[in-house]
Amino acid sequence: MIKELGVDLGTSYIRICQKGRGIISRTPTVVAVDTKSRGIVAIGAEAKRMIGKTPSQITAYKPIRHGAIADCDVLPDILVALFESLNQGINYARPSMIVGVPNGATEVERRAVENVMFDAGVRSVALVEAPVAAAIGSGLMISGRRGCMIVDCGGGTTEIATLSMGGIVSARSVRIGGDDMDAAIIKYLKDTKEVLIGPQTAETLKNKIGAAHQSVDKGTMTVYGRNIRTGLAATEEVSTAQVREAIKESVTKIVGSITVTLEESTPELAADIYDYGIMLTGGISLLPGLAEEITRTTRIRVTQAKNPLDSTCRGIGRILGGSAGYMPRYKTR
Repeated sequence: MIKELGVDLGTSYIRICQKGRGIISRTPTVVAVDTKSRGIVAIGAEAKRMIGKTPSQITAYKPIRHGAIADCDVLPDILVALFESLNQGINYARPSMIVGVPNGATEVERRAVENVMFDAGVRSVALVEAPVAAAIGSGLMISGRRGCMIVDCGGGTTEIATLSMGGIVSARSVRIGGDDMDAAIIKYLKDTKEVLIGPQTAETLKNKIGAAHQSVDKGTMTVYGRNIRTGLAATEEVSTAQVREAIKESVTKIVGSITVTLEESTPELAADIYDYGIMLTGGISLLPGLAEEITRTTRIRVTQAKNPLDSTCRGIGRILGGSAGYMPRYKTR
């Protein structure tokens, strides 16, 4: 039976790892709920496919937004379903849990995470700063005297932190991520082309032809939507340049926050970061040209993590295994 688990409660995915086994589950953070009975209709990939296609009595949505829990009632049920599926029919064990939380999470948001975990039947809970877990999962040595910087760009938040001697020296949590870029693409096409598209189409545009730097050109893509004037179906050819223009504000805010965090660092720490560079991780780190845009502004080399999507959960897994030199503090109800 599963006794020790780690969870990365991401805006886009819930990732679960087990001590000694690594990541054992990756589930889209989407749920479909019957609004009358409040019963769960679907979770994960199945629920994600329902977005924008459900009848009036069913709503498909993300229960986590910008790294914070938006629906404390339904999330425990999602976690119970995931935990039970991992036990594969064996009697459900109450595991100890390490959970990654954004560095900028308020005390209320942290308590909400703990309460959701206890409501899901967890025996004890320890919260770990997401930048710390992402740095450990990316292979950075945070326990030594050498300073390092991690930039974790996720679906709802961007976590920026400088670390040294096992802890965070300075950090900034910006509630901007992939979801904001999707919303910006939808707004851009609505304002400039008078075509309304859905969030999944916007996400596909971002992933297939999106770019953060003008040196990158991934061509064009045809999208299908609805003309806001006529109400009829419409098609539109969208280019990389247009997607880049749509997400420009989000990219600028992310890069600006990195610059501010660097400015807040001590000269000694800044010297270490300049020598060893910035580690970039998270789903949005895969956006072509983002590393180049950060380097252009900061004049510091940027390295992308080998497995940027799983870095935070991998770091939690290393903490579970005791190989990270980081001791979490557990709470029980």
